[in-house]
Amino acid sequence: MVRNIEDYQKVGEDIFHKLHLATYPVAIKYLKDINTEIPDGYRRPIDSGKKMSICQAFTQARRFGEKLCITAADNFCTPATVGHGWVNISKEEFIESQVRQGWHKDVQSETRRAERIYDKNFKNAMALGYRGLVCSPLTETAIVPDTILIYANGTQLTYIIHALTFEHKKKYVINSSFEGFGESCGKGGFIPFILNKTQIVLPGAGDRSFAGIQDHELAIGMPANYVFYLHDNLFKSGKSQGLKFPLRQLIPLELSE
Repeated sequence: MVRNIEDYQKVGEDIFHKLHLATYPVAIKYLKDINTEIPDGYRRPIDSGKKMSICQAFTQARRFGEKLCITAADNFCTPATVGHGWVNISKEEFIESQVRQGWHKDVQSETRRAERIYDKNFKNAMALGYRGLVCSPLTETAIVPDTILIYANGTQLTYIIHALTFEHKKKYVINSSFEGFGESCGKGGFIPFILNKTQIVLPGAGDRSFAGIQDHELAIGMPANYVFYLHDNLFKSGKSQGLKFPLRQLIPLELSE
């Protein structure tokens, strides 16, 4: 079934209220032509003389309802720009940038990391030719998104996972790895779009320090059309066992000293 913008807006509103989310789901769309593909009503930070990381843009969208476009020129986070393939840099340049920032022990550590993620991921991302993204609250999206990113607490995320795995269809299987870097921007947005696979997000160092993501917050990124399957199966798992929302907990009431 082909879904339109209004379908996405409505399902975003329903999920927001049914799960009692603290912030709106984020709609993300990746762009190849910055000059022609930015929808009306979306602004670029650089137009105001400022820069903003991708994770900060997601925070502005989900908390304050902003509609933003981020490109290499708007983004101060170089690893995210490289990881999305928005600029072409060599593996040696990437290693040097990471060593200077002190993310890992030494040059050897960064070289090992680069052999895993640069050769397998970044080079392929550069070849895809994307040059930016737009994001907004899903409830107010002006475009059909590529990815939907939902921030949630542990209990809410459990219900989301239950819904996506309710029929254990291979299409919706979740298999995530974690590094503590590039979580929201990479695993929450770009990887679900490129690989067509849902990813659990454990917000990383940049997420926590720059984007104001709270200690209790986790997230999940999924190909946009998966959100309808999520909506259709929400709260079905364990329904006959009384597994409702909010989650009921067993409290012993007949204890004695």
